[in-house]
Amino acid sequence: MAKSFHLEVVTPDRSLLSEEVVSIVAPGVQGYLGVLANHAPLVTELGIGVLHIRYPDDTEEQVAIEGGFMEVAHNRVLILADAAERPQDIDIQRAREALLRARQRLNDPTVDRERARAALERAINRLRVAGVELGKVLEED
Repeated sequence: MAKSFHLEVVTPDRSLLSEEVVSIVAPGVQGYLGVLANHAPLVTELGIGVLHIRYPDDTEEQVAIEGGFMEVAHNRVLILADAAERPQDIDIQRAREALLRARQRLNDPTVDRERARAALERAINRLRVAGVELGKVLEED
């Protein structure tokens, strides 16, 4: 059996999860990084992306992460996320609307493109984690 470590994911408004896991792959700002038991100490910034989690019973879960920080130390990982959602918690209609709104804003020359791009990336990430086929969402536009 693979060695495990404790994972805690916290957002400003709640503790999303606190579980024993065997591995994670997190969305760092410079790319994805993996963590196994007994990983060297580390503090890194997180970007927008999918947190992949593998549990001791070999099941997997994905969590939508929207930035924050991750600390690895003493066989424990603490993720302080700006926002994080499990697939079952994602409001698909709201994410679809956010995606369409962000795409429209990107075509407006008076809008802050950086913010619009980030909103688009967050909406796409949430829809992917929820299992929504993006092609169908874009066809509806």
